[in-house]
Amino acid sequence: MKEKPKRYSASLVLPKTLVLVGMMGAGKSSIGWRLARKLGIPFHDTDQEVERAAGCSVADIFETWGEKAFRDAERRVIKRLLTESVQVVSTGDGAFVDENSRDLIKEHAISLWLRADPDILYERVIRRDTRPLLFEGDAKQILEEMIEKRYPIYAMADLIVESNDDAHEATVDRVMEALKDHIYD
Repeated sequence: MKEKPKRYSASLVLPKTLVLVGMMGAGKSSIGWRLARKLGIPFHDTDQEVERAAGCSVADIFETWGEKAFRDAERRVIKRLLTESVQVVSTGDGAFVDENSRDLIKEHAISLWLRADPDILYERVIRRDTRPLLFEGDAKQILEEMIEKRYPIYAMADLIVESNDDAHEATVDRVMEALKDHIYD
């Protein structure tokens, strides 16, 4: 009997990298690493990759060099990750909004928007002080304005899965079903 590859879940083989997109607080990182573990493939978070390359935090990059420098670094990281083996990649909330990054993702990966209700997002992001785009005023208002601008762009993703307040594994299961439908139908 031939042994199945250890890299993949017996129920799903990804033909190319899965890139999770969506707002801060949607659960891209926490769902992403769980998906990767379930599929037996690597997981990378673009924010962590940018921080590793820069030797400082995303907040420090924003403060020192600005958002444009961060987006440039993020785009380079995405481009590099998409040339590597099949994996799950979690992106920052602005990555898919950037047209060049979005084009790279659409060409070389399966994009999946983890969509969450604005109230859920706010409750999640307000707990952390690592969100540089929310530091410049009323966090709830800034978040609502970002949602209004970004949700139509995120809707261009190949797949959309709800990220709500149920257990992480329930969201992972919804993602797995969406992927199966996308790949095998």
